[in-house]
Amino acid sequence: MSEALVVEVSYAVPGAQRVLAIRVPAGCTARRAVALSGMARLFPEIDADKCPLGVFGVEVAGDYRLRRGDRLEIYRPLENDPLETRRRNTS
Repeated sequence: MSEALVVEVSYAVPGAQRVLAIRVPAGCTARRAVALSGMARLFPEIDADKCPLGVFGVEVAGDYRLRRGDRLEIYRPLENDPLETRRRNTS
């Protein structure tokens, strides 16, 4: 096996957040790290194949190659569009 990297995988819902430190092989993609993390077992609503992802708050593609120390974030779909909410509140 190639050199392993340690990265964090995080997910949050109202009232709960999990951050897992995991070892992944060098060259591991963001999407693969989601699967390796097992986060979808803890939060069954996660669609590991399609969920939006980010690293340190910046959205990344599923094929993004992780680097040592990255914090991979699994994003949930927005319940309300902030622009639409703001527009309704200013009308």
